[in-house]
This record gives sequence, C-alpha cells and structure tokens, in this order.
Amino acid sequence: MKRFVVFFILLSFLTCNTSVLAEVLEGHAEKTDVYEQQMQQELFTGKVEHLERKDVINMTVSQVLDSNINMEGDEFFAEVTDEVKGDTGVIIPKGTIAHGRISQTGDAKRLGRQAWISLDFDYLVTPDGREIPIEGKMSTKLHPVAEASKIVAQDVGYTLAGGAVGGFMALNWLGLEAAIASQGYTVAGGAAIGGAIGLGMALIRKGHDVLIAPGDEIRVKINTSVPLPVYKESALMQHEMFYPGLDIHISDIKHETDPFGEVNTITLTVMISNMSDKTFSGLDMALVNDYNSVFRPSIFGDTKLMFKQIRPGDKFAGRVSFAVDNVNRSFWLTFYDRRKGNALTKISLDNAYRNVSEKTKKKNLKLRKRKTNFKKEEDLLNIE
Repeated sequence: MKRFVVFFILLSFLTCNTSVLAEVLEGHAEKTDVYEQQMQQELFTGKVEHLERKDVINMTVSQVLDSNINMEGDEFFAEVTDEVKGDTGVIIPKGTIAHGRISQTGDAKRLGRQAWISLDFDYLVTPDGREIPIEGKMSTKLHPVAEASKIVAQDVGYTLAGGAVGGFMALNWLGLEAAIASQGYTVAGGAAIGGAIGLGMALIRKGHDVLIAPGDEIRVKINTSVPLPVYKESALMQHEMFYPGLDIHISDIKHETDPFGEVNTITLTVMISNMSDKTFSGLDMALVNDYNSVFRPSIFGDTKLMFKQIRPGDKFAGRVSFAVDNVNRSFWLTFYDRRKGNALTKISLDNAYRNVSEKTKKKNLKLRKRKTNFKKEEDLLNIE
C-alpha cells in the first residue's frame, strides 16, 4: 500500500511538471541554434561561391590502393592537399577528407598494356564537420590513342635495343674482318636476329601494375556544381606556440627531391631573432607533423644552421632542410628546450605558406605532380 502511494505521488509530480520540462528542452534547442550561428559567423565571410564543374582538387590517399589487391567497390579515404579557392576566398580547406570507392580496375596485360584504377568520390567532410556531396572522378587509365602510342614507342625501343645487341654480338663472334669481308652482312644479320629477339620481348612483355600510396598526389575532377560558403582567413589559421623573446619568421618553403629523386624534402628560409634567455642550435629544432611524427634537419641540405649556436642577442638568416615522409601533411617548425626536451615554440608551415610567392607555389605543385604514372615497382624478392 505504501509503495502504491509513493508511485501515485511521483506520477502526479511528473504530470504537473511536463510543461516545465518542455520549456527546459525548448530552451536547450534555442541555445544550440545560437551556438551554430556564432560558429557560422566565426568561420565564414557570409559570401557563397560554387565548386564548379571541371574543377580539379588535389588529394592524397590515406591507404595503399593496389591494382593487384583492391577490387571494384572497395572504400577508401583521401585528404585534400591544396586549398580550393573561389574569387573571394577559400571554399574547401586543406585537410578536408574525401570519401571514395574504386569504380573499375584493369589488370596488366601482354604487349605492355598497363593496369589501371578508376576512383569515384561522393562526399567531402570539412574540418568544421560539414558533409558536402560531390561527384568526382580520377583514373590512371590512359586515353586509348595515348596508350597505343606509348606502347609503340616502348616496343620500338625494345626492337632497336635488340638490334644493337645483335649487331654487337655478331662483331664479337665473327670478328671485324668477317664483317668487312662480307661488306657488313654479318652485322646486318646479327642486327636482324637481335631485332627479332627484341620484338619477341615486346610481344611477351607485360605492363606494370598500379599502386597509389599515401603521399602520392592524385587530381580529382569534379562533375557537379556545389554552392559553398567562403571561409574567413582567420578560421583557417593553424594553432601556434611562442616563447618570449624568440622570434622566428619563415619567408620561403620549397619542396625538393632527395639524392634518390624522391620528393620528400622541405627546405625553409628562416630568419631568427633570439632575444630570449636560452641558447639554441639546429639540433634543437625539428618539423613535427599533424600525426606528431618528428623530423630532424637533413644532412643532405644546408647544414650551416644545423651546427650553429644561436645565443641570446643573436640574429640569423639562412636555409634548413628536412627529410619527411609526406610533404603534403601539415607541419610545425618546433624548437625544443635542450635540457627538458619539451617544445617551446611551434610555427605553422601552413600559416607561413599563405605568404609564400606564387612562383614558389607553382614550382612546388609541378614537382609534386611529376609522378603521374603510379607504376608499381617489381618486387625484387619475388622469384616467380
């Protein structure tokens, strides 16, 4: 009986206060709307521009796509590596995530025909959490005419190489005297045999498989027109950390190749004014990316700053290079406390890149686009 009375009292209380609860919930919804409006004002200028048809977005994949392993329908993610700008500002920031699927694949075949992968993209997710539907496409497949001409050029190369080898073998086996006595027919015959061997190599030669790896830059063509708000420049600035008295200015950022031809080096032109209470050297600095990977100065670049002591009151201007795993990531030039090992200063390369000359930006883009065939290298351990 007591339990029934308690239950009846609680039920009466909840019934009487339903309107109060509704008001509380309604007030929470209003606060959310106000918060969203404030976020909109902080992020965007209020202007709207369009991501136009035939626009191209530069991206890098987040996982390996291999024509030998991946199948049609496989999902993957990519990341935008260059801001997409309209007439009045940025509409897609660097770091935006793209969702895609493998739409088609083709195996490598005889006659030197290459494997290929076609990718479809259906939406983007911006750093501020907006999901943008798009229709984008990218393929490593060559145009049929371009592919045929490429194969012909390669096969002629094989045949000529075979002919040269055949002629050289004839000279070695029969001697120069025999070649002169036969008025060169021995060399011609050897060249013909070599040419036949070269042609045979061309007929049985198989094209390369395709591999797109993180760090490889792909260019995605947009097939839809999408209205997008324009970002404020202040909303796109990366967080930085400063140490009192240590002033660091990055005036130039270049992407370069290492001694092996890989585009994995970032060279900075820096000006340092040390009015702090600490002494620094190049060994106290590093590039740190958005995955917290640390890269120290490269011995293949300018090493003047690497071994220089920058004492309180000193000023320095020079260049320093860093070998990194992916030049497309976001990086911070970081100075560390030599004794404690903690970071004292973090300067964003993305922020500094906004003030780099257009000439340098074009050179960097051209260098990054140099690898466009996505050829998969042969596995030296594969004995099949």
